[in-house]
Amino acid sequence: MTADLSWMLEDIVHNVPHARHAVLLSADGLPRGATEGLTEKDVRTISAAMAGMQSLSRATAHFAGPEQDRQWNQTVIEFSHGWIFLIGAGQGSYLAAAAAPDVDMQQISFRMHRLVARLGNNLTSPPRVSAEDAGGPRGSAPRQEGSGDAGFVLGALDQVMSEVKGARHAVLLGSDGLPRGATGKMSRDLADTVSAAMTGIHAYSRVTSQFAGVTEDARWRQTVIEFQHGWIFLMAAGPDAFLAASAEHDCDIEQFTTRLHEVVPGLTAAATPGKGKGTGHV
Repeated sequence: MTADLSWMLEDIVHNVPHARHAVLLSADGLPRGATEGLTEKDVRTISAAMAGMQSLSRATAHFAGPEQDRQWNQTVIEFSHGWIFLIGAGQGSYLAAAAAPDVDMQQISFRMHRLVARLGNNLTSPPRVSAEDAGGPRGSAPRQEGSGDAGFVLGALDQVMSEVKGARHAVLLGSDGLPRGATGKMSRDLADTVSAAMTGIHAYSRVTSQFAGVTEDARWRQTVIEFQHGWIFLMAAGPDAFLAASAEHDCDIEQFTTRLHEVVPGLTAAATPGKGKGTGHV
């Protein structure tokens, strides 16, 4: 593991109360530095998972909206026992930080971005996977017109989209990566693509649980992806099911997520039931 930049990452854990760890990684998942307290095996696992996370996050940009400027800002994973934050850190590099549940989110975000600015010229190696490759070709987004399948549309989700200004789309998916239903303006192609990507994002989220902290009752709550043009939320929707939803960047996020959580209990009853055990626990 390249360790010459590790000392710079200590700024986060030393100056942000309740911050736990930080890892610097390349776009292809190679560690470039880590704070003390992590084994090399843990750092390799976290780096690989975070590289996959950023790649899939960027690939879902078209779900957040059709705008031309689809810049990815960050991905945030919430657990019952902590948080994980992932941001860009220069050409072909990314910075991941973990913190306890009661961390000041604005403070850790400020420290992470300030550290990225300080890292500056130390991060000059070109990425093995370009930013455009990671996000997918801009012209390839599936059409977002209605699915044309009345049985596939979930009316409760459509109601949320109509009630919350800036809400865009939502899709209910199983842990097998297959969509069970969606809002009326989503095509089946888009639902299929988003569901597959979200299944991978959930898997990467769970892999990073120990990075957020070690506890016997660790539970993944949600993964949030922020773009310049919008938001994507992935949350549990009962046993063996997940809900992915998107909104414009200026949407009232608290209202949006509250309404989504309100309709979640009835979604699995309205869609095709899945098989297997619950997936809320990490």
